[in-house]
Amino acid sequence: MARLEILHYPDPRLRTVAKPIARIDARIQQLAADMAETMYAAPGIGLAATQVNVHERIIVVDVSEDQSDLRVLINPSFEPLDVQTKTYQEGCLSVPGVYDEVERPDRILVRAQGLQSESLVFEADGLLSVCIQHEIDHLDGKVFVDYLSRLKQGRIQTKMVKEARQRATL
Repeated sequence: MARLEILHYPDPRLRTVAKPIARIDARIQQLAADMAETMYAAPGIGLAATQVNVHERIIVVDVSEDQSDLRVLINPSFEPLDVQTKTYQEGCLSVPGVYDEVERPDRILVRAQGLQSESLVFEADGLLSVCIQHEIDHLDGKVFVDYLSRLKQGRIQTKMVKEARQRATL
């Protein structure tokens, strides 16, 4: 397994819309393993392939306290199960150190494929629901800061660019 480099906002590659995965093979299985290792090391609870500059529709999530519930979702999609939304404090491995409130559907129905090409269909709510929606946004070229006001987006972008410059001079 290998740790992958996580792209940081406002890197334009984060805006790339991921392509569906046609065949789940050893390469995709290795990608999933590398993504999981990268997510756990970061540490985080979700990671989309787009964040590691692979523009294919695969995400990994694990919202358990003890990293015991890894879910690999290939070609994931969701639909809200009711009109109720909830506001959660979100952060992102591609926008380190930034947290803000985002309103999303609380309960969703998730459809995806697993690593053995099996069909996965399940309901998610709470943190799992938020995490899956957040990661699917990445596959669609969206970052959580897109939900914030233009003023906040500008401040975050300025902060991230400044931090990138500082890292580059080290």
